[in-house]
Amino acid sequence: MSLDPITMSVIQAGLQQICDEMDMTFSRAAFSPVIAEANDRSDGIYAADDGSLIAQGAGGLPVFVGTMQYSTKTLIEMINEGTVAAPQPDDIYIVNDPYLGGTHLMDVRFASPFYRNGEIFCWLSNTGHWPDTGGSVPGGFSASATSVEQEGLRMPPVRLFKQGVMDTEIYAIICSNIRVADQRIGDVKAQAAALLVGEDRLNALLDRYGDATVAQAIAELRRRAAQQMRKSIGEIPQGSYSANAWVDSDGVVNEPLEIALKVTRKGDDLTFDFTGSSAPCLGPMNSVRATTLSSVYLAMRHIFPDVPISAGAFDPLHITGIKGTFLDAEYPRPVSGCAAEVSQRIAEAVFAALVSALPDRVTAAPAGTSGNFALGGYDPERDRDFVMYQLSGGGYGGNSDHDGLSNGCSTIGISKAPPVEIMEQAFPVLYHRYALRENSAGAGKHRGGFGLEYELELRRGSARASFVMDHGRFGPQGALGGSDGAVNEVTVWQNDISYQPEHLSKEQDVPLKAGDRVHVSTPGGGGYGDPFARDPELVLQDVALGRYSLEQASNSFAVVFTQDPLAVDHAKTQLNRDARK
Repeated sequence: MSLDPITMSVIQAGLQQICDEMDMTFSRAAFSPVIAEANDRSDGIYAADDGSLIAQGAGGLPVFVGTMQYSTKTLIEMINEGTVAAPQPDDIYIVNDPYLGGTHLMDVRFASPFYRNGEIFCWLSNTGHWPDTGGSVPGGFSASATSVEQEGLRMPPVRLFKQGVMDTEIYAIICSNIRVADQRIGDVKAQAAALLVGEDRLNALLDRYGDATVAQAIAELRRRAAQQMRKSIGEIPQGSYSANAWVDSDGVVNEPLEIALKVTRKGDDLTFDFTGSSAPCLGPMNSVRATTLSSVYLAMRHIFPDVPISAGAFDPLHITGIKGTFLDAEYPRPVSGCAAEVSQRIAEAVFAALVSALPDRVTAAPAGTSGNFALGGYDPERDRDFVMYQLSGGGYGGNSDHDGLSNGCSTIGISKAPPVEIMEQAFPVLYHRYALRENSAGAGKHRGGFGLEYELELRRGSARASFVMDHGRFGPQGALGGSDGAVNEVTVWQNDISYQPEHLSKEQDVPLKAGDRVHVSTPGGGGYGDPFARDPELVLQDVALGRYSLEQASNSFAVVFTQDPLAVDHAKTQLNRDARK
């Protein structure tokens, strides 16, 4: 039986809507601001036989597209091998082991079998960023960990909910190994509730169209996604394209890590060869295999956003050369920086390699850091411990059509920084500044977007701060003659004395007391094209808005002011005129 196009489209939209409702339920019911406000979570539907991706929420993190697929596949394999207990209806497994198709320990995954007529039709799964999973530092972002045990509690797949009832013994083990454990029940129940909503909505879709029809549509959607990706790959000229990207350091050895990439189009397939990348590192900037593969997938989603989110879209993409490098971490390598930071360097390498082949589709490098800042301590006013997690945006890269977005979310996700008001209400902090970072955008015909600048003060009690960020040594790459964006900068003020971390944007266990401050300036996006080709009026507009001083604009877009001796006078006159208005 062939499906008509309308039915196919309705089922596709229905599957997407189910995942979107799961996302919304998760965020609305969650306790932690990192989920409830920042939306650091994702929900999806996965195949019963091999865990391949069927659909994922549009508001979920793109980096979880691949990792949840591999995590579900690994769970199915372990069930079939008998190393994990076989499922029953209404069971929910919990797992955060990075080496079993995951990211870092803070990304906790739930998976539930979805039954129809006594058989598993598919799996429902979600991932949420818990603000703490134990380990040596509050928040889990240990900048100098040398083994995964230092990063937190590592959980293999176990059934946290058995036929709908939470196993209190397993939950007690979890709570005894994490900070602010009394606050986790809100996130756990929210995560489980999202899966229950998915179950209800999927039952309704199957009741309406029939199991066989929906199963046929899922198979056809996968085939078409592969077909669309291959058609998109056809836009790339045959041949090979190379690029490099750099991680500042691993947090232990103060030397950069290299991502070497060669992308080859042969026929309708693309091969991403990472041979020559740095060896496994001592610190937490190793990337597990699932995260590395997912990083390539999300980069291609940025380039070809019209290709549907389905396992079929990954079929023409082949990743090689990661064995023996820091992009294929094995136990016990620490990995807390893999999903949030290394993944974005991988995507940056893909952009840099393909921008010359697809100049109208690929952008200059975005800020490329999630700005992971964890603060944990004791609040005497509320007589309780706290763990605060702050992520932050940065500038997007310029592109062939327009300037980059300022203070956009990270490459890997839709997550946004929690509102300052929420953070000040939930934690003993005060934000003194939260603004665009002037002069951070990379110059170009189309400049990059501007980064973010914020400063917060610990108001009371004591705390320890940890940072796992990147792009502090090298700014986001410009493209086709554009300049790099500004680097990430972190400054800590203790007793009104400032210092910057040795590893620039990586540090852990920084003691803070009331009145101490942390100042963060996130990267701007890379510029696209020759800065001398930028429209002078656009430069003057940025100057008028205070994004650049005249001196900064002269240095970045020198041709605007040097080709015409009267240009500087014109700019000053324009500024004065605008000021009078």
